[in-house]
Amino acid sequence: MPLHFKILLGLIVGASFGVMANRLWSYPVVPDQPNVADLDHNGIHDSLDWVAINLADPLGKVFLQLVKMVVVPLVFCALTLGVIGLGDMRRLGRIGLRTLLFTVVLSVIAVGIGITLVNTIRPGGGLRPEQRDALRAQYAGKAGELVQKAKQAKTVRDTLLDIIPENPLQEMVGAVDGSSKGNGMLAVMFFAMIFGAALATLPSDRTKSLVAGLEAVFEACMTVIGWAMRLAPYAVACLLFAVTARLGIGILKTLLWFIVTVLLGLSLHLVVVYSLFVRVFGGMGPIEFFRRISEAIWTAFGTSSSNATLPTALRVAERDLGLPREIAHFVLTVGATGNQNGTALYEGVVVLFLAQVFGVDLTIGQQVTVVLMSVLAGVGTAGVPSGALPLIVIVLHTVGVPGEGIAIILGVDRILDMCRTVLNVAGDLAIATCVSRGETK
Repeated sequence: MPLHFKILLGLIVGASFGVMANRLWSYPVVPDQPNVADLDHNGIHDSLDWVAINLADPLGKVFLQLVKMVVVPLVFCALTLGVIGLGDMRRLGRIGLRTLLFTVVLSVIAVGIGITLVNTIRPGGGLRPEQRDALRAQYAGKAGELVQKAKQAKTVRDTLLDIIPENPLQEMVGAVDGSSKGNGMLAVMFFAMIFGAALATLPSDRTKSLVAGLEAVFEACMTVIGWAMRLAPYAVACLLFAVTARLGIGILKTLLWFIVTVLLGLSLHLVVVYSLFVRVFGGMGPIEFFRRISEAIWTAFGTSSSNATLPTALRVAERDLGLPREIAHFVLTVGATGNQNGTALYEGVVVLFLAQVFGVDLTIGQQVTVVLMSVLAGVGTAGVPSGALPLIVIVLHTVGVPGEGIAIILGVDRILDMCRTVLNVAGDLAIATCVSRGETK
Protein backbone atom coordinates (compact mmCIF):
# COMPACT_ATOMS: atom_id res chain seq x y z
CA MET A 1 0.00 0.00 0.00
CA PRO A 2 1.41 3.47 -0.92
CA LEU A 3 2.52 5.59 2.03
CA HIS A 4 -0.11 8.29 1.50
CA PHE A 5 -2.87 5.66 1.68
CA LYS A 6 -1.35 4.34 4.90
CA ILE A 7 -1.32 7.86 6.36
CA LEU A 8 -4.95 8.37 5.31
CA LEU A 9 -5.85 5.04 6.88
CA GLY A 10 -4.04 6.08 10.07
CA LEU A 11 -6.06 9.31 10.07
CA ILE A 12 -9.34 7.42 9.72
CA VAL A 13 -8.50 4.80 12.34
CA GLY A 14 -7.13 7.25 14.90
CA ALA A 15 -9.93 9.77 14.46
CA SER A 16 -12.65 7.08 14.52
CA PHE A 17 -11.41 5.47 17.72
CA GLY A 18 -10.88 8.88 19.28
CA VAL A 19 -14.43 10.03 18.51
CA MET A 20 -15.83 6.72 19.80
CA ALA A 21 -13.86 7.07 23.02
CA ASN A 22 -14.97 10.68 23.36
CA ARG A 23 -18.65 9.78 22.97
CA LEU A 24 -18.82 6.46 24.83
CA TRP A 25 -16.14 6.55 27.49
CA SER A 26 -15.37 9.89 28.99
CA TYR A 27 -17.27 13.09 28.33
CA PRO A 28 -20.92 14.02 28.67
CA VAL A 29 -22.21 16.26 25.89
CA VAL A 30 -23.33 19.85 26.10
CA PRO A 31 -27.13 20.09 26.28
CA ASP A 32 -28.69 20.74 22.87
CA GLN A 33 -25.26 20.27 21.20
CA PRO A 34 -24.81 16.50 20.81
CA ASN A 35 -21.54 16.85 18.85
CA VAL A 36 -19.76 18.97 21.47
CA ALA A 37 -18.16 17.43 24.54
CA ASP A 38 -18.66 19.19 27.88
CA LEU A 39 -15.05 19.48 29.01
CA ASP A 40 -16.05 21.49 32.07
CA HIS A 41 -18.50 18.88 33.40
CA ASN A 42 -16.91 16.52 35.93
CA GLY A 43 -13.44 17.22 34.50
CA ILE A 44 -11.58 14.84 32.23
CA HIS A 45 -11.93 11.10 32.60
CA ASP A 46 -8.74 9.92 34.33
CA SER A 47 -8.38 6.65 32.40
CA LEU A 48 -8.77 8.15 28.95
CA ASP A 49 -6.56 11.05 29.94
CA TRP A 50 -3.84 8.58 31.00
CA VAL A 51 -4.09 6.68 27.69
CA ALA A 52 -3.90 9.88 25.63
CA ILE A 53 -1.00 11.41 27.55
CA ASN A 54 1.12 8.35 28.35
CA LEU A 55 0.51 6.08 25.37
CA ALA A 56 -0.94 7.67 22.25
CA ASP A 57 0.73 11.08 22.42
CA PRO A 58 4.32 9.85 23.11
CA LEU A 59 4.11 7.26 20.32
CA GLY A 60 3.02 9.95 17.90
CA LYS A 61 5.71 12.37 19.02
CA VAL A 62 8.50 9.95 18.10
CA PHE A 63 7.82 10.86 14.47
CA LEU A 64 7.88 14.58 15.20
CA GLN A 65 11.09 14.36 17.22
CA LEU A 66 12.85 12.61 14.33
CA VAL A 67 11.75 15.37 11.96
CA LYS A 68 12.83 18.19 14.27
CA MET A 69 16.16 16.48 14.90
CA VAL A 70 17.41 17.17 11.36
CA VAL A 71 15.45 20.28 10.41
CA VAL A 72 18.19 22.85 11.08
CA PRO A 73 20.92 21.18 8.97
CA LEU A 74 18.29 20.34 6.34
CA VAL A 75 17.15 23.96 6.00
CA PHE A 76 20.68 25.36 6.01
CA CYS A 77 21.98 22.95 3.36
CA ALA A 78 18.88 23.15 1.13
CA LEU A 79 18.78 26.94 1.11
CA THR A 80 22.54 27.31 0.65
CA LEU A 81 22.52 24.88 -2.28
CA GLY A 82 19.49 26.63 -3.76
CA VAL A 83 21.27 29.99 -3.73
CA ILE A 84 24.41 28.41 -5.20
CA GLY A 85 22.19 27.15 -8.03
CA LEU A 86 20.97 30.69 -8.55
CA GLY A 87 24.64 31.63 -8.81
CA ASP A 88 24.28 30.69 -12.46
CA MET A 89 22.99 34.23 -12.82
CA ARG A 90 26.61 35.19 -13.49
CA ARG A 91 26.48 33.10 -16.67
CA LEU A 92 22.92 33.73 -17.73
CA GLY A 93 22.72 37.40 -16.71
CA ARG A 94 19.24 38.76 -17.25
CA ILE A 95 17.68 35.29 -17.25
CA GLY A 96 18.77 34.63 -13.67
CA LEU A 97 17.72 38.06 -12.44
CA ARG A 98 14.29 37.86 -14.06
CA THR A 99 13.79 34.34 -12.75
CA LEU A 100 14.60 35.48 -9.21
CA LEU A 101 12.30 38.51 -9.53
CA PHE A 102 9.32 36.48 -10.77
CA THR A 103 9.93 33.85 -8.08
CA VAL A 104 9.95 36.36 -5.22
CA VAL A 105 6.92 38.29 -6.50
CA LEU A 106 4.81 35.17 -7.07
CA SER A 107 5.79 33.72 -3.69
CA VAL A 108 4.84 36.90 -1.84
CA ILE A 109 1.50 37.03 -3.66
CA ALA A 110 0.87 33.34 -2.84
CA VAL A 111 1.52 33.76 0.88
CA GLY A 112 -0.54 36.97 0.88
CA ILE A 113 -3.51 35.12 -0.61
CA GLY A 114 -3.23 32.33 1.93
CA ILE A 115 -2.95 34.61 4.96
CA THR A 116 -5.80 36.83 3.74
CA LEU A 117 -8.09 33.81 3.34
CA VAL A 118 -7.25 32.45 6.79
CA ASN A 119 -7.88 35.82 8.44
CA THR A 120 -11.16 36.14 6.53
CA ILE A 121 -12.58 32.61 6.79
CA ARG A 122 -10.97 31.82 10.16
CA PRO A 123 -11.15 28.03 9.70
CA GLY A 124 -9.55 27.37 13.09
CA GLY A 125 -11.86 29.66 15.03
CA GLY A 126 -14.75 27.22 15.45
CA LEU A 127 -13.56 25.50 18.61
CA ARG A 128 -14.99 26.42 21.99
CA PRO A 129 -12.65 28.10 24.52
CA GLU A 130 -12.69 24.97 26.71
CA GLN A 131 -11.63 22.82 23.76
CA ARG A 132 -8.78 25.19 22.96
CA ASP A 133 -7.62 25.06 26.56
CA ALA A 134 -7.63 21.26 26.47
CA LEU A 135 -5.72 21.27 23.20
CA ARG A 136 -3.08 23.67 24.49
CA ALA A 137 -2.74 21.65 27.69
CA GLN A 138 -2.31 18.45 25.68
CA TYR A 139 0.36 19.74 23.30
CA ALA A 140 2.01 22.62 25.07
CA GLY A 141 1.68 21.87 28.74
CA LYS A 142 2.08 25.56 29.59
CA ALA A 143 -0.66 27.27 27.64
CA GLY A 144 -0.31 30.48 29.62
CA GLU A 145 3.32 30.87 28.58
CA LEU A 146 2.38 30.51 24.92
CA VAL A 147 -0.24 33.20 25.11
CA GLN A 148 2.10 35.48 27.07
CA LYS A 149 4.83 34.91 24.48
CA ALA A 150 2.41 35.92 21.72
CA LYS A 151 1.56 39.14 23.58
CA GLN A 152 5.25 40.01 23.95
CA ALA A 153 5.93 39.71 20.23
CA LYS A 154 8.49 41.98 18.60
CA THR A 155 7.60 45.01 16.57
CA VAL A 156 7.88 44.89 12.78
CA ARG A 157 11.07 47.00 12.96
CA ASP A 158 12.77 44.63 15.41
CA THR A 159 11.58 41.62 13.45
CA LEU A 160 13.18 42.91 10.27
CA LEU A 161 16.43 43.92 12.01
CA ASP A 162 16.78 40.55 13.73
CA ILE A 163 16.72 38.80 10.36
CA ILE A 164 20.46 39.56 10.25
CA PRO A 165 21.98 37.32 12.97
CA GLU A 166 24.75 38.51 15.27
CA ASN A 167 25.67 34.92 16.03
CA PRO A 168 24.43 32.39 13.42
CA LEU A 169 25.45 29.41 15.57
CA GLN A 170 23.41 30.72 18.51
CA GLU A 171 20.41 31.13 16.20
CA MET A 172 20.82 27.55 14.98
CA VAL A 173 20.95 26.17 18.50
CA GLY A 174 17.85 28.09 19.60
CA ALA A 175 15.84 27.83 16.38
CA VAL A 176 13.80 24.80 17.43
CA ASP A 177 13.04 25.55 21.09
CA GLY A 178 12.65 29.33 20.71
CA SER A 179 15.65 30.22 22.90
CA SER A 180 17.50 32.11 20.15
CA LYS A 181 18.43 35.73 20.77
CA GLY A 182 17.20 37.01 17.41
CA ASN A 183 14.80 35.62 14.85
CA GLY A 184 15.69 31.94 15.12
CA MET A 185 15.14 30.01 11.93
CA LEU A 186 14.50 33.16 9.89
CA ALA A 187 18.00 34.36 10.84
CA VAL A 188 19.41 30.93 9.96
CA MET A 189 17.76 31.19 6.54
CA PHE A 190 19.25 34.64 5.98
CA PHE A 191 22.72 33.40 6.92
CA ALA A 192 22.31 30.42 4.57
CA MET A 193 21.38 32.78 1.72
CA ILE A 194 24.40 35.03 2.33
CA PHE A 195 26.69 32.03 2.72
CA GLY A 196 25.39 30.50 -0.50
CA ALA A 197 25.75 33.79 -2.37
CA ALA A 198 29.35 34.08 -1.18
CA LEU A 199 30.14 30.53 -2.31
CA ALA A 200 28.57 31.25 -5.70
CA THR A 201 31.07 34.07 -6.29
CA LEU A 202 34.13 31.88 -5.66
CA PRO A 203 35.82 29.70 -8.29
CA SER A 204 34.18 26.28 -8.47
CA ASP A 205 37.46 24.43 -7.96
CA ARG A 206 37.77 26.05 -4.52
CA THR A 207 34.22 25.30 -3.40
CA LYS A 208 33.38 21.95 -4.97
CA SER A 209 34.45 19.98 -1.88
CA LEU A 210 32.31 22.09 0.44
CA VAL A 211 29.35 21.99 -1.95
CA ALA A 212 29.68 18.21 -2.17
CA GLY A 213 29.69 18.08 1.62
CA LEU A 214 26.55 20.19 1.85
CA GLU A 215 24.86 17.94 -0.71
CA ALA A 216 25.84 14.87 1.32
CA VAL A 217 24.44 16.38 4.54
CA PHE A 218 21.23 17.31 2.70
CA GLU A 219 20.84 13.76 1.35
CA ALA A 220 21.49 12.30 4.81
CA CYS A 221 18.83 14.56 6.33
CA MET A 222 16.35 13.56 3.64
CA THR A 223 17.12 9.91 4.41
CA VAL A 224 16.26 10.47 8.08
CA ILE A 225 13.05 12.22 7.00
CA GLY A 226 12.28 9.17 4.85
CA TRP A 227 12.72 6.91 7.87
CA ALA A 228 10.47 9.17 9.91
CA MET A 229 7.80 9.14 7.20
CA ARG A 230 7.59 5.35 7.54
CA LEU A 231 6.35 5.96 11.08
CA ALA A 232 3.90 8.65 9.92
CA PRO A 233 0.81 6.38 9.56
CA TYR A 234 1.17 5.14 13.14
CA ALA A 235 2.03 8.62 14.41
CA VAL A 236 -1.05 10.07 12.73
CA ALA A 237 -3.27 7.38 14.25
CA CYS A 238 -1.90 7.97 17.76
CA LEU A 239 -1.92 11.77 17.60
CA LEU A 240 -5.38 11.99 16.04
CA PHE A 241 -6.71 9.59 18.66
CA ALA A 242 -5.30 11.79 21.41
CA VAL A 243 -6.89 14.89 19.86
CA THR A 244 -10.32 13.52 18.97
CA ALA A 245 -10.65 11.60 22.24
CA ARG A 246 -10.54 14.96 24.02
CA LEU A 247 -12.29 17.22 21.51
CA GLY A 248 -14.67 14.88 19.72
CA ILE A 249 -15.93 15.42 16.20
CA GLY A 250 -15.63 19.21 16.48
CA ILE A 251 -11.94 19.12 15.54
CA LEU A 252 -12.79 17.18 12.36
CA LYS A 253 -15.25 19.86 11.27
CA THR A 254 -12.55 22.45 11.86
CA LEU A 255 -10.17 20.38 9.73
CA LEU A 256 -12.69 20.37 6.87
CA TRP A 257 -12.73 24.18 6.86
CA PHE A 258 -8.93 24.13 6.75
CA ILE A 259 -9.00 21.94 3.62
CA VAL A 260 -11.50 24.27 1.96
CA THR A 261 -9.33 27.30 2.74
CA VAL A 262 -6.18 25.70 1.31
CA LEU A 263 -7.87 24.55 -1.89
CA LEU A 264 -9.49 27.96 -2.39
CA GLY A 265 -6.13 29.70 -2.00
CA LEU A 266 -4.37 27.31 -4.38
CA SER A 267 -7.16 27.69 -6.95
CA LEU A 268 -7.08 31.50 -6.82
CA HIS A 269 -3.32 31.61 -7.30
CA LEU A 270 -3.37 29.04 -10.11
CA VAL A 271 -6.31 30.41 -12.09
CA VAL A 272 -6.09 34.15 -11.43
CA VAL A 273 -2.46 35.04 -10.66
CA TYR A 274 -0.75 32.66 -13.09
CA SER A 275 -3.21 33.54 -15.85
CA LEU A 276 -2.52 37.24 -15.36
CA PHE A 277 1.26 36.76 -15.38
CA VAL A 278 1.23 34.50 -18.44
CA ARG A 279 -0.98 36.95 -20.33
CA VAL A 280 0.89 40.13 -19.38
CA PHE A 281 4.51 38.95 -19.21
CA GLY A 282 4.40 35.76 -21.28
CA GLY A 283 2.24 36.93 -24.16
CA MET A 284 0.18 33.72 -24.16
CA GLY A 285 -3.51 33.08 -23.54
CA PRO A 286 -4.15 31.40 -20.17
CA ILE A 287 -6.39 28.67 -21.62
CA GLU A 288 -3.78 27.81 -24.24
CA PHE A 289 -1.05 27.80 -21.59
CA PHE A 290 -2.85 25.40 -19.26
CA ARG A 291 -3.83 23.16 -22.18
CA ARG A 292 -0.21 22.83 -23.26
CA ILE A 293 1.15 22.06 -19.77
CA SER A 294 -1.61 19.59 -18.83
CA GLU A 295 0.77 16.60 -18.98
CA ALA A 296 3.11 18.20 -16.44
CA ILE A 297 0.17 19.15 -14.21
CA TRP A 298 -1.15 15.59 -14.04
CA THR A 299 2.34 14.22 -13.41
CA ALA A 300 2.80 16.71 -10.55
CA PHE A 301 -0.55 15.72 -9.05
CA GLY A 302 0.29 12.03 -9.19
CA THR A 303 3.85 12.20 -7.86
CA SER A 304 3.54 15.05 -5.32
CA SER A 305 7.15 15.89 -6.21
CA SER A 306 8.55 18.81 -8.20
CA ASN A 307 11.80 16.91 -8.62
CA ALA A 308 10.07 13.80 -9.97
CA THR A 309 8.05 15.96 -12.37
CA LEU A 310 11.13 17.82 -13.66
CA PRO A 311 11.81 15.53 -16.67
CA THR A 312 8.19 15.85 -17.80
CA ALA A 313 8.22 19.61 -17.25
CA LEU A 314 11.38 19.97 -19.35
CA ARG A 315 9.83 17.98 -22.19
CA VAL A 316 6.60 20.01 -22.03
CA ALA A 317 8.51 23.31 -22.00
CA GLU A 318 10.43 22.47 -25.19
CA ARG A 319 7.86 20.41 -27.11
CA ASP A 320 4.53 22.01 -26.17
CA LEU A 321 5.44 25.55 -25.13
CA GLY A 322 8.29 25.92 -27.62
CA LEU A 323 10.67 27.52 -25.11
CA PRO A 324 14.42 27.74 -25.80
CA ARG A 325 16.23 24.74 -24.36
CA GLU A 326 18.82 26.69 -22.34
CA ILE A 327 16.18 28.93 -20.72
CA ALA A 328 13.82 26.06 -19.93
CA HIS A 329 16.58 23.97 -18.37
CA PHE A 330 17.85 26.81 -16.18
CA VAL A 331 14.47 28.09 -14.97
CA LEU A 332 12.85 24.68 -14.41
CA THR A 333 15.88 23.07 -12.77
CA VAL A 334 16.31 25.93 -10.31
CA GLY A 335 12.54 26.22 -9.86
CA ALA A 336 12.13 22.57 -8.85
CA THR A 337 13.64 23.60 -5.50
CA GLY A 338 13.74 27.39 -5.57
CA ASN A 339 10.20 28.24 -6.71
CA GLN A 340 7.62 26.64 -4.43
CA ASN A 341 4.63 29.02 -4.58
CA GLY A 342 2.14 26.36 -3.55
CA THR A 343 4.29 25.29 -0.62
CA ALA A 344 4.74 28.89 0.54
CA LEU A 345 0.97 29.49 0.41
CA TYR A 346 0.30 26.24 2.26
CA GLU A 347 2.80 27.00 5.01
CA GLY A 348 1.25 30.42 5.64
CA VAL A 349 -2.24 28.89 5.85
CA VAL A 350 -1.14 26.07 8.18
CA VAL A 351 0.63 28.38 10.63
CA LEU A 352 -2.26 30.85 10.94
CA PHE A 353 -4.83 28.03 11.04
CA LEU A 354 -3.08 26.26 13.93
CA ALA A 355 -2.60 29.58 15.71
CA GLN A 356 -6.39 30.02 15.55
CA VAL A 357 -6.96 26.45 16.74
CA PHE A 358 -4.71 26.99 19.77
CA GLY A 359 -6.14 30.44 20.45
CA VAL A 360 -2.86 32.30 19.85
CA ASP A 361 -3.52 35.76 18.41
CA LEU A 362 -0.64 36.66 16.12
CA THR A 363 0.36 40.31 15.94
CA ILE A 364 1.13 42.12 12.68
CA GLY A 365 4.84 41.64 13.37
CA GLN A 366 4.39 37.89 13.82
CA GLN A 367 2.34 37.64 10.62
CA VAL A 368 5.11 39.49 8.77
CA THR A 369 7.50 36.88 10.16
CA VAL A 370 5.23 34.13 8.84
CA VAL A 371 5.21 35.74 5.39
CA LEU A 372 8.99 36.11 5.27
CA MET A 373 9.68 32.62 6.56
CA SER A 374 7.13 31.07 4.19
CA VAL A 375 8.68 32.84 1.19
CA LEU A 376 12.20 31.80 2.20
CA ALA A 377 11.03 28.30 3.05
CA GLY A 378 9.68 28.08 -0.48
CA VAL A 379 13.29 28.31 -1.62
CA GLY A 380 14.62 25.91 1.01
CA THR A 381 11.90 23.26 0.75
CA ALA A 382 12.90 20.00 -0.89
CA GLY A 383 10.87 19.19 -4.00
CA VAL A 384 9.72 15.83 -2.63
CA PRO A 385 6.45 14.62 -1.05
CA SER A 386 5.82 16.21 2.37
CA GLY A 387 9.04 18.20 2.06
CA ALA A 388 7.37 21.21 3.71
CA LEU A 389 6.52 19.52 7.02
CA PRO A 390 9.86 20.06 8.82
CA LEU A 391 9.86 23.78 8.00
CA ILE A 392 6.24 24.22 9.10
CA VAL A 393 7.14 22.84 12.53
CA ILE A 394 9.90 25.43 12.89
CA VAL A 395 7.67 28.33 11.77
CA LEU A 396 5.08 27.24 14.32
CA HIS A 397 7.64 27.32 17.13
CA THR A 398 8.85 30.72 15.97
CA VAL A 399 5.44 32.36 16.48
CA GLY A 400 4.61 30.55 19.72
CA VAL A 401 2.37 27.74 18.45
CA PRO A 402 3.13 24.14 19.58
CA GLY A 403 4.83 22.34 16.70
CA GLU A 404 3.14 19.11 17.75
CA GLY A 405 -0.14 20.62 16.60
CA ILE A 406 0.84 19.78 13.03
CA ALA A 407 -0.57 16.32 13.78
CA ILE A 408 -4.03 17.81 13.27
CA ILE A 409 -3.37 18.37 9.57
CA LEU A 410 -0.88 15.56 8.96
CA GLY A 411 -3.48 13.05 7.84
CA VAL A 412 -4.74 15.27 5.00
CA ASP A 413 -1.33 16.65 4.09
CA ARG A 414 -0.73 14.19 1.25
CA ILE A 415 -3.81 15.09 -0.79
CA LEU A 416 -3.08 18.79 -0.24
CA ASP A 417 0.57 18.09 -1.12
CA MET A 418 -0.61 16.75 -4.49
CA CYS A 419 -2.59 19.95 -5.07
CA ARG A 420 0.16 22.37 -4.07
CA THR A 421 2.71 20.48 -6.20
CA VAL A 422 0.50 21.27 -9.19
CA LEU A 423 0.85 24.95 -8.27
CA ASN A 424 4.62 24.61 -7.86
CA VAL A 425 5.15 22.99 -11.27
CA ALA A 426 2.71 25.27 -13.07
CA GLY A 427 4.53 28.23 -11.51
CA ASP A 428 7.88 26.99 -12.82
CA LEU A 429 6.46 26.71 -16.34
CA ALA A 430 4.76 30.11 -16.06
CA ILE A 431 8.04 31.77 -15.03
CA ALA A 432 9.90 29.99 -17.83
CA THR A 433 7.31 31.32 -20.30
CA CYS A 434 7.59 34.87 -19.00
CA VAL A 435 11.41 34.84 -18.92
CA SER A 436 11.61 33.35 -22.42
CA ARG A 437 9.47 36.10 -23.92
CA GLY A 438 11.90 38.74 -22.73
CA GLU A 439 14.93 36.90 -24.11
CA THR A 440 13.64 35.77 -27.54
CA LYS A 441 11.75 37.41 -30.38
